[in-house]
Amino acid sequence: MMGAYDRIQSTFQEEYKNRTDAHKMRLTQWNNEPSITRVDKPVNIARARRLGYKAKKGYFVVRVRIGKGNRRRITPNGGRTSKHAYVYKSADISHKSMAEQRVNKKHPNAEVINSYYVGETGKEFYYEVILADRVAPTVDKKIVARKGKAYRGLTSSGKKQRGL
Repeated sequence: MMGAYDRIQSTFQEEYKNRTDAHKMRLTQWNNEPSITRVDKPVNIARARRLGYKAKKGYFVVRVRIGKGNRRRITPNGGRTSKHAYVYKSADISHKSMAEQRVNKKHPNAEVINSYYVGETGKEFYYEVILADRVAPTVDKKIVARKGKAYRGLTSSGKKQRGL
């Protein structure tokens, strides 16, 4: 027997796998919005709740668009050296970690709790990042005690990147 959140999760996965019209319309709409957008409620509420989102004051969700592809290396000034000869450089962090850091930079008063994947197009990935306001009385103080978790690799994607 499936519960409500299991049903929501499976519906979201089916939409993504089958590339339904609703999912395509959603991606088109997201593409026309700014790259970092605060949303009223999560797209995948089951996943958000599992990762720490609560529907109370102090918790909010932000959708981020991250470009796919290689990162272009900066052209060196002062001539060619062997270590600068390659054009593309692989990043040290994942796209998910990049999304968390960009959101944390945009919302310095909040702390990143977690993030999850919500879709992709040919050029971009979309993630939703769950944040908690540091000064809100409804937020558990253990969650926001350590400042700048996204930058120090203390979120789930950062820990995975560090091999923990």
